[in-house]
Amino acid sequence: MHPTIQKFHDHVLSGAHDKVPTLMAEDVRFMPPTYWATWNGRDAVSAVLGHVGEVFEDFRYRRVLGDDDYWVLEFECKVDGLDCVGLDLITLNEAGEMQQIEVVMRPHKTVGALRAAMNERVKTDARFLKFRDALS
Repeated sequence: MHPTIQKFHDHVLSGAHDKVPTLMAEDVRFMPPTYWATWNGRDAVSAVLGHVGEVFEDFRYRRVLGDDDYWVLEFECKVDGLDCVGLDLITLNEAGEMQQIEVVMRPHKTVGALRAAMNERVKTDARFLKFRDALS
């Protein structure tokens, strides 16, 4: 496994979400499963993923697939008591940093619960006022 992916995997499982930004490119892009928009930039993506780490319950990785600069981390978790299966699709840049992170999830009901939970968190996190510009 690529060292960046191994570190990401380990940080997420240990709850060390504050260490994940060190693995990202400054201009990282994040495509969430909850709506069709992209978060851009390390600070904005870090803030979003920090909240996701608090919303997901009973999170675990089922398997990791990939090679070179493209990786797929399959996970399962619960959101508000609802079961979920998802994939982290990660592209690394030439420096080995996470350049793009796309998350796909199912079922639809759980994605809706994630969206509702994230919307509530974003409304109460003042950092997101400045991150509006980070959405494309």
